[in-house]
Amino acid sequence: MLATRNLRHIAASATCIRAATVSQPISATTLARGLPWSIASRSLSTPASATTANAVGKDGNTVQGKHYARDQWTNVTPHILDKVPRGLHRLPHHPVNIIAQRIAHYWKTSVPMTPAIQVFNDLPPVVTTVQNFDDLLFPRDHPGRSVHDSYYLNETHLLRTHTSAHQTQLLRSGATNFLVVADCYRRDEIDASHYPVFHQMEGFRSFPVESLRKEANPPPTAAKNAAQACHDPDHVAAVGRDLFTNLEGMCRFLFGDQVPLRWNDDYFPFTAPSWELEVEYNGKWMEVLGCGVVQQQIISCAPGNAVAAGEKPKVVGWAFGLGLERLAMVLFGIPDIRLFWSTDPRFLDQFRGVDPTDPKSLVQFKPFSSFPPCYKDMAFWLPAEGMHDNSLFDVVRDVAGDLAEHVELLDAFTHPKTGRTSKCFRITYRSMDRNVTNDEINAIQAKVRDAVASQLKVELR
Repeated sequence: MLATRNLRHIAASATCIRAATVSQPISATTLARGLPWSIASRSLSTPASATTANAVGKDGNTVQGKHYARDQWTNVTPHILDKVPRGLHRLPHHPVNIIAQRIAHYWKTSVPMTPAIQVFNDLPPVVTTVQNFDDLLFPRDHPGRSVHDSYYLNETHLLRTHTSAHQTQLLRSGATNFLVVADCYRRDEIDASHYPVFHQMEGFRSFPVESLRKEANPPPTAAKNAAQACHDPDHVAAVGRDLFTNLEGMCRFLFGDQVPLRWNDDYFPFTAPSWELEVEYNGKWMEVLGCGVVQQQIISCAPGNAVAAGEKPKVVGWAFGLGLERLAMVLFGIPDIRLFWSTDPRFLDQFRGVDPTDPKSLVQFKPFSSFPPCYKDMAFWLPAEGMHDNSLFDVVRDVAGDLAEHVELLDAFTHPKTGRTSKCFRITYRSMDRNVTNDEINAIQAKVRDAVASQLKVELR
């Protein structure tokens, strides 16, 4: 959602039209179950028992048993589809799961709500572009829509890029106060802190305006971070103060009562005003989450919330979003994001004694390997139409998997006579659980070079 992978650009002006015919609502029965953390919400799509088949084909891709025809937008890779069934946020004792449970415990036990807050942690990863962008008021030229940033199955379907992709769907189905935990997908660079699959947690709270009281200490906002014109300033002040108070409480629950906090104005297409919250941890300021007062067009998608032109809203709300890997890396001292995907028991076993509901129950990760890296350079001339670096990163990941620790640009130049551009990249290979030989890496590098040349149409040097 709003947090940590920074989708912040451009002012938005759209409505929730069209989406009602695309986004299938969740049944009232599912919502009525209360959804404790261990219960998966499965009413949005295929039953969980049938959601294990993923396949890549020439005519399209199959995700969780459903086929999506290939077109000019298709760019999802086998490496990414292999990650879809993993569900790290539901894996017992996994650090991502522990942080998610800890946050859910805070909201369930420390923040009374009516109706009680619900948790959705098994929503299907494939969403429509309407759900992921249009419903959330993303402008047509927003960079998040680019094929260089997102993984498309075809022009109308993609792997969600944030948990907010389910926001209007849940609202239309009658949910008012909820948390969403999910795996999200965005094309990204290769290094110790970036990975194309990551996990977010989103919170949403609704307020009937008659329940709000005048707030004597509203959150500060700047002129560039103004409230929505349709909102009563007193309502914005009350919603904002509730948001600030409870998010500060959540951060102190996670990091300790004395942790320094600071707020900054921000921008997101789906909230106004918007803020980010930072904590000072181990001497460094770190962005933890983004949040804001939800755009009224979004809240109006819910049954009974729409009002006639010129009328004041009957329901207002806030939302926040955060990245779970970032918090887990800091709190557990995990140095490389690839470790979250390790199946080596020496990783997961370190967290088996952690109580997910107790923020004082922490362990510091102990490295179980110190194998040396292996460096390989690759230079090539770009094709006339150019090449986005994220395309190279995806090819490297598809061939080398998580043996690719880092890919960095060493040099780039344009020939003064021909106008052709050349780039040179260094690939760092390293296994997290075993030693790799130079011969093994040479063989992988040869496959990487072949794949880069054939798929990206570059001329190797």
